[in-house]
Amino acid sequence: MQLDNSFTRGHFTVTVAGCGGTGGFVAEGLSRLLPGHASLVLIDHDRVEARNLTRQNFTREDLGQFKSESLARRLARRYGRPIAFSTFPFAMVQVTTPGMIIGCVDNGLARRDIAARVKGFSTIGLINQGYVSRPNWWVDAGNGENYGQLLIGNSDEAIFEKDICYALPLPTLQRPELLAQAPPQERNCVQIAEQGPTINLALASLVLEVVRRLIEGSCPWMQLYLDLAEGTLHAVPATPGAVTRILGMKKRKTIQKGGDTR
Repeated sequence: MQLDNSFTRGHFTVTVAGCGGTGGFVAEGLSRLLPGHASLVLIDHDRVEARNLTRQNFTREDLGQFKSESLARRLARRYGRPIAFSTFPFAMVQVTTPGMIIGCVDNGLARRDIAARVKGFSTIGLINQGYVSRPNWWVDAGNGENYGQLLIGNSDEAIFEKDICYALPLPTLQRPELLAQAPPQERNCVQIAEQGPTINLALASLVLEVVRRLIEGSCPWMQLYLDLAEGTLHAVPATPGAVTRILGMKKRKTIQKGGDTR
């Protein structure tokens, strides 16, 4: 089972929401990876602080600048491609073209905004007994001290036909507890976990592999779990059976035509 990549047939946009720990490294990797007919947009309204320099993709020359602007200007010069940026919160930015949103945010409010936008512009329907799809996949990346997860989705439901997965439940449906995470300014020191110096770079590498496979049409996953302490990587394949196990038998509808029911 592979995730649908019909969005790559014309111009598409990859938007990185959150350019801090993981997002900054993702942005640089995408600058190398994306084909010429793809646009890259970076969104983050935070500024670079001294404490960011130990594990994020910034240097002292970036201090005080907006993260999205600093990255966009530096990467555009380095890789010779136009890179758009916004210094407004994601909810205030218009995202309309088909493609992907890479969520590297750390709170439920931001994820709620992404979920609303993805649901608003994914086009998945049934035409002449066949599925037509112009999905906007949402790849959500989150991490703790030495572990991280990637969740992939774009809809309220799952749609499979033969060997193609056209839709998967949104990351916030797969893991509803993500919506309860408070913004950093509302958490106390105990609630804000320390992060290891390499977890963001490791997680960014997984994000880039998922993006590469989504574009190529060879991505078979709906979830990935990385644990640097244990040295493990666990993949959850995108199958009707996996969706049922994650969401529960009666919580959401899974549409299947000739696909794997395991």
